[in-house]
Amino acid sequence: MANYGPAYGTLASNLAKMAIKRDPELEKEAQAWIEEVIGEKFPKGTYEDALTDGIILCKLMNKLEPNCIPKYATKGTGFILRENISLFQNAARAYGLLDVDLFQTVDLYEKRNIAQVTHCIFQLARQAEVKQFHGPILHRKTPEPRPLEISERQLFARKSLTGLLDDGLNMFANAARNNS
Repeated sequence: MANYGPAYGTLASNLAKMAIKRDPELEKEAQAWIEEVIGEKFPKGTYEDALTDGIILCKLMNKLEPNCIPKYATKGTGFILRENISLFQNAARAYGLLDVDLFQTVDLYEKRNIAQVTHCIFQLARQAEVKQFHGPILHRKTPEPRPLEISERQLFARKSLTGLLDDGLNMFANAARNNS
């Protein structure tokens, strides 16, 4: 992993936003599903460290779609292990995932956007369910609905803006009729 030093300005803001998106509960669910599918436990360490070399992801794809990644590296230098992530991405794309659901290699290898990696795993699980994979299913618990609270002030402001918009549209329509 490259050492970039501290981030400032917009980059720092973007990195902070990505870090906030991480949900440890989602990561635990994704990890449990992967472990169940591939039939082995993650190595000791963090979730992102276990996935960084792409080996587990390649094993996962081979369980979902046998022999879709016939050969991947199990050891080697950073460049060789980064290739595993690319192999996973290509196999996931062929499996039916959209580009918007995939993550970039640096998101995982340099641990820049682990939330996107988790999102990709959830999308992969949904796609496996669509393809009627005969194995464990990853279900996301639906959030409890919360009542919407709107103050009188917000409601009044909305009504005022709508009224102004309606008046403006009516004036525009009248001017168009008069010109024709």
